[in-house]
Amino acid sequence: MKLTFIGADHEVTGSCHYLEACGKHILVDYGMEQGGNVYENAELPIPFSDVDYVLLTHAHIDHTGLLPLLYVRGFKGQVLATQATCDLCNIMLKDSAHIQEMEAEWKNRKAKRAGLPDEPALYTVSDAEGILMHFVPCRYGEKLTLADGLELRFTDAGHLLGSASVELWLKEDGVEKKIVFSGDIGNKNKPLIKDPSYIEEADYVVMECTYGTRSHDRTHEHIDEFARIIQETLDRGGNVVIPAFAVGRTQEILYFLRKIKEENLVEGHGDFEVYVDSPLAVEATHVFTKNIMDCYDEEALDLIWRGVNPITFPGLKLSITSDDSRAINFNPTPKIIISASGMCDAGRIRHHLKHNLWRPECTVVFAGYQAVGTLGRSLIEGAEVVKLFGETIDVEAHIERLDGLSGHADREGLLTWIQAFQKKPERVFLVHGDDASCAGFSELVRTECGLVTDAPFSGAVFDLTENAWLKQTVGIPIKKETARQKENKTIFDLLVAAGERLLGIIKKNRVCANKDIKKFTAEIHKLCDKWDL
Repeated sequence: MKLTFIGADHEVTGSCHYLEACGKHILVDYGMEQGGNVYENAELPIPFSDVDYVLLTHAHIDHTGLLPLLYVRGFKGQVLATQATCDLCNIMLKDSAHIQEMEAEWKNRKAKRAGLPDEPALYTVSDAEGILMHFVPCRYGEKLTLADGLELRFTDAGHLLGSASVELWLKEDGVEKKIVFSGDIGNKNKPLIKDPSYIEEADYVVMECTYGTRSHDRTHEHIDEFARIIQETLDRGGNVVIPAFAVGRTQEILYFLRKIKEENLVEGHGDFEVYVDSPLAVEATHVFTKNIMDCYDEEALDLIWRGVNPITFPGLKLSITSDDSRAINFNPTPKIIISASGMCDAGRIRHHLKHNLWRPECTVVFAGYQAVGTLGRSLIEGAEVVKLFGETIDVEAHIERLDGLSGHADREGLLTWIQAFQKKPERVFLVHGDDASCAGFSELVRTECGLVTDAPFSGAVFDLTENAWLKQTVGIPIKKETARQKENKTIFDLLVAAGERLLGIIKKNRVCANKDIKKFTAEIHKLCDKWDL
């Protein structure tokens, strides 16, 4: 039983862990890095075609965004997740692939003008559709047997619709261990979805610590603060621009806006207009509606039973097409604009920032985590000037934060989660946090809970059977690559993946008839003769 740390180690995005147990190769998440990551991620130590299962904690791209690439490189196994996570991935992975294609097209137009070679998209919509064929929906609380000695259960993590902690029971060579992957642990008292569920037993815990050194204000107290921001901005004649993740955060903001309107907390502006400028957000809202019974909390369900849609209200307008999006900024009426992406690193939000950042009457409200290296992080840290679409923009708009809307548990919420284990884990591995969060929360868990903690770097390997490190690593700072190096690396990686898949097929043919093995061997030699340089 070996656990290898691959991604989101001393970093907050790109989550991925590799578990080898009971004769199976398992990934827990396979996410895309977002923002300015500090350290290199280790390569997966096995061929992609050898992966038997991917277990998803939730649908956010920093936990799922490389799944289409896994498919391109030969993955043939199953992706297990809750029903809501499967539904959300169906739209989010296609959207991510579309962004990859559009960005590659834009870069290649620039490259062509500069006489540089094309750079292929990381993956395509077709690749996203391919991996989605491997998804297997599961229910919360249902214990599943994946293989002899290997059992799985998803438990509600309260972070996003369908989010889950992953519980795994392992039995191998007479040794039994239980390991829990927390996933992203949700903030309590969030609108719409349930609070995190707690787990009582584990031998090992892999736990996120994004906000391990910070405390949030209570979410429900921020409705008044949100209403104040809207009131002041609309009174000035400005727009309220909210960069929000299309899935999860947008629906929560709509819930709060419905409540603000219902209680008349903003005066003098009637049914002020609220634009949701994101086709993905509109599709995601349909998924929220579909998964009411499994995921909604009691307050939201009570509204449903009374015939009230928790996330719609008068004045709500949905922008789907590009023409709809452009028209928003030519409408002089003060309004609220909710658009993705939540960290301002892509998508339609960048156009709205271009039109509103330079206006002192406007406000940009951040309601979620902003990774280092993103435009969102620059703005909350006080950037006076930013570049958008090659144009320099002065930052004159008010910049506000609503930390209480965070989807992540704060320090106290994380402590509550780990203290809920009635049987103390042998070891707690802290991941999904920057250097400061990993160090600070690790010390807190040691002193407050009396637990053994580690904050491993990518590439570290732990033996779950012996409760001992097989390999410990240090963080390797990322080296910048040229566009040509990136292109060559990506293309060569595909070749290596194809070779690894071929080797896997060769091993499977051990049981074939001798005449078939000889025929297969001759075909391989013929291929080698053709390409042997």
